[in-house]
Amino acid sequence: MYAVFRKEIADHLTSKRFIILFALVFLSAVFAIYIAIQTIRSMVDPTTEFIFLKIFTTSSSNLPSFLFFLSLFIPIVGIALGFDAVNNERNSGNLSRLMSQPIYRDSVINGKFLAGLAVLSIMIVGVVLIVAGLGLRIVGVPPTGEEVVRILGFVAISILYGGFWLALAVLFSVFFRRTATSMLASLAVWIVFFFFLSVIAGAIADGVVPVDSNSSIEDFTRNATIEGALSRISPCTLYGEATMGLLTPELGTLNPAMLIVSTYSGRMSNPLPLEESLIIVWPQIVSLIALSVICFAISYIRFMREEIRSI
Repeated sequence: MYAVFRKEIADHLTSKRFIILFALVFLSAVFAIYIAIQTIRSMVDPTTEFIFLKIFTTSSSNLPSFLFFLSLFIPIVGIALGFDAVNNERNSGNLSRLMSQPIYRDSVINGKFLAGLAVLSIMIVGVVLIVAGLGLRIVGVPPTGEEVVRILGFVAISILYGGFWLALAVLFSVFFRRTATSMLASLAVWIVFFFFLSVIAGAIADGVVPVDSNSSIEDFTRNATIEGALSRISPCTLYGEATMGLLTPELGTLNPAMLIVSTYSGRMSNPLPLEESLIIVWPQIVSLIALSVICFAISYIRFMREEIRSI
């Protein structure tokens, strides 16, 4: 497996695809710094607690936050690294020649997945370090120890999020023989989850519990609860909630009903300690891990059982 891992790492890091993807992710960091320059100095009080974390969550009227850019680009990078992991080797005949060597079959798929995850981790860690370093120069306030731990947790959750999309792309790469089909299937799932599922969830919630300007707070909370439960089918929603809960200590809950109550009352909770923030986002983290494991397990079982013949 280590030999396959090293070979795949070398292929990824020396490919034009890696350069293009890293440039794409780097642009998101540049946009985030631009947002920080435009908004943090003018809108955020220098004495505000956890000011360094606002580099990642602050948005403006023109551009969204760095967190949004990362949630948008990570699936693209994960899909690009995994959509042809198996079927490209199969179509070129390299897979049958590889299997003729004294190498275990599971070492192939494990090495390919771990190599893609390693490259994805390098990208995420690199762009977060770039944003943090430039943000430190702009804001001029070094992060506290708790902020550093929260940022490390944010990086870990981002890697889990990318791992799901990589596992999904590898799954389609195992099931479909054509690389174009596996890429389109992966992109279709991403488009549905990222753009359409929240709209569908809102429409269903409005159909079950209609609300308008004259509705009571109970109707709004029921509507928000239904919409939130349906939206959490999407890993994009799970990632957004987990990262916001970790990077926004003032967010005392991720329950939509409780957020509605807080909005009506006009009160926000005091910044939570790190342990309580982790407790709040723990269900989302476990769900991301479970989705990634399920996708990779299905692709692993299918790859181990399929017949590989020479072309």
